[in-house]
Amino acid sequence: MAQQQRETWTTRVGFILAAVGSAVGLGNVWQFPFQTGANGGAAFIVVYLLAVFLIGFPAMLAEFVIGRRAERNPIDAFARLGHRNWKVVGALGTLSAFWILSFYSVVGGWVIRYVIGSVRGTYFGGSEAYFGAISAGPEAVAFHAVFMALTVGVVAFGVTDGIERSTKLMVPSIVVLLGGLAVWAGTLEGGAAGYAYYLSPDLDALLSNLGSILPAAVGQAFFTLSLGMGAMITYASYLGRDDSLPADGATIVILNTLVGLLAGLVVFPILFSLGVEPGSGGLGAAFITLAGAFAQLPAGRLLGVAFFVVLLLAALSSAISLLEVVTSYLVDNTDRSRRSLAVALGLAIFLLGVPSAFGLSILGWYNAIAYNLLLPLSVLCLLLFVGWVDAGDGVDELRRGTGLSESGAAAWLWFVRTVVPLGVLVTLLLGLQSLAVRADLLAEAIV
Repeated sequence: MAQQQRETWTTRVGFILAAVGSAVGLGNVWQFPFQTGANGGAAFIVVYLLAVFLIGFPAMLAEFVIGRRAERNPIDAFARLGHRNWKVVGALGTLSAFWILSFYSVVGGWVIRYVIGSVRGTYFGGSEAYFGAISAGPEAVAFHAVFMALTVGVVAFGVTDGIERSTKLMVPSIVVLLGGLAVWAGTLEGGAAGYAYYLSPDLDALLSNLGSILPAAVGQAFFTLSLGMGAMITYASYLGRDDSLPADGATIVILNTLVGLLAGLVVFPILFSLGVEPGSGGLGAAFITLAGAFAQLPAGRLLGVAFFVVLLLAALSSAISLLEVVTSYLVDNTDRSRRSLAVALGLAIFLLGVPSAFGLSILGWYNAIAYNLLLPLSVLCLLLFVGWVDAGDGVDELRRGTGLSESGAAAWLWFVRTVVPLGVLVTLLLGLQSLAVRADLLAEAIV
């Protein structure tokens, strides 16, 4: 069987923007403000930032060294590196991408409905009723299909003509639109209370609620940085050999974090200006509360369109990376065309996601399994591989194309071997405990 010629990024900027696009998704604009509001505001931000830079950044570099060295998809990468028995770790990451995109696409369908609803002012008569009408049922399935079709359309055109070209347009657009919304939100009366809630941590609240904040913050870091899904392994596999992985990784992490923080500077002033409780609304928080806010504000339709277009671009930029993870495996192992593979996989992912389009409780379970089990388990396995099994070659790969000293590389390896796995392990155990509590509550409800 003849393998297809693998594509590569045409520019370093193209790779960085594609990786930022993968990271800057619904996790930043949809999940991040809700997670912040549900976990104590600025107290959550403190733990989240520590998780991003002390756990997320070293873990991202671990995925980069695997992908660039192997120049293969996440499953075949381990065999290419001479550790065939570790292919199951790549399979876990690929499964995570497949699983996450199945319900992520349902939420993407909601976003499309809200863009249309903003133009028409449909939800202005009652944001909660509107969300209830569009978030579950046959229409939710239909727009789930529309969002998947858009995602398939980008991936089908390939790494250069599809992913790189689209993210070069989407990522700057997200930053410009969010920046404009943040400037406007800063003019709202009562918005100062939102800034205080968002930017002034209560250390007592942080310490007393650390057990619940930690898994949420680390899970958010994994989700928003696209870790544990095979996405960064896949994107790094298309890299040139002389690019600096630490420099590129730092750029990606910083840009992604700034976009997430920028989203908070939009959301919280709006909520506090209208007296809305942060974190209320569950999975529909960004839709119910913000749509209701736009309905009460001057030029609400225009503001709603701008915000939900940002959300749609963010959702698409992440979705294409998740579909590319599973597509890259088949592209590397079959002689079928990329377009036919992307369509077939898109259909399979769509079918897996259909149940989550029929109820928020089901979608909540999909989300909880990803956050609390699949992502931390996948990241933990990757760290053990890079830190203990492939350590020497991993360090050499990290230093390639950089001026990184031996001591700097040794510090990274020490983090990957000790601090980061310990943090991920604690998060995994707390996440499993959270899943067990959720299962008990479900059992009680059934009885």
